[in-house]
Amino acid sequence: MGYELTKELETGNAIIDNEHRELFKAVNNIIDACSKGQGRNMTGPAIKFLLNYVDKHFAHEEQLQRDNKYPDMAAHKAFHDSYKKQLKEIALQINGDNPALADLAKLNGHVAVLINHIRIEDKRLGNFLKQK
Repeated sequence: MGYELTKELETGNAIIDNEHRELFKAVNNIIDACSKGQGRNMTGPAIKFLLNYVDKHFAHEEQLQRDNKYPDMAAHKAFHDSYKKQLKEIALQINGDNPALADLAKLNGHVAVLINHIRIEDKRLGNFLKQK
């Protein structure tokens, strides 16, 4: 069972929601590859995609915030910066020849942090953008 963008997590902004779906798909690909014993072959490209996609997605969200003068932009960006830094650290550990279960558990925990951010902060952003 993987991650899914449920109604509870939708922001109402098509760009943000579609990108969240892609992020979840990338994480699911990593988890699936490792659970099938294909971690060595599949994890590296999936992690690279995930890192690039997080950068792209956060940049899109931040541009939407700038364009619409979102009042909580500084805090939102601070979360993004911290999240990307931690994700890169986790990715370096996973991207080795033999990813450990503990490293995958760290990734899962980090995704949980992102889901909570989506549930609260991104939904708040989505509601703000609907009013514009």
